[in-house]
Amino acid sequence: MNALKNKVQLIGHLGKDPEIINLESGKMLAKFSLATNESYKNAHGEKVTDTQWHNIVAWGKTAQIVEKFVSKGKEVAIEGKLTTRSWEDKDGMKRYVTEVVCNELLMLSK
Repeated sequence: MNALKNKVQLIGHLGKDPEIINLESGKMLAKFSLATNESYKNAHGEKVTDTQWHNIVAWGKTAQIVEKFVSKGKEVAIEGKLTTRSWEDKDGMKRYVTEVVCNELLMLSK
């Protein structure tokens, strides 16, 4: 490996319609949750499905594509980088969120 990179690739379904935010700077932001599923058999031979939820954010032209073509239940493939940000809530508690900043999106649903 020549260089290690922060790269995330996910295929999943949207849990709800994307939240579209138009910032005062003129930039567009799209936020949505993406569910990925993994199935396996447990020790009793029963099929178990494990669902993971991922917070996704997209900016600019990618956000415009999300706004026009992506909605709840649609299957998409995304590629981006993993980021963690923090802030202080109204009670002074430090909060953290981990998100995937999407820079490529491929719609898989019809």
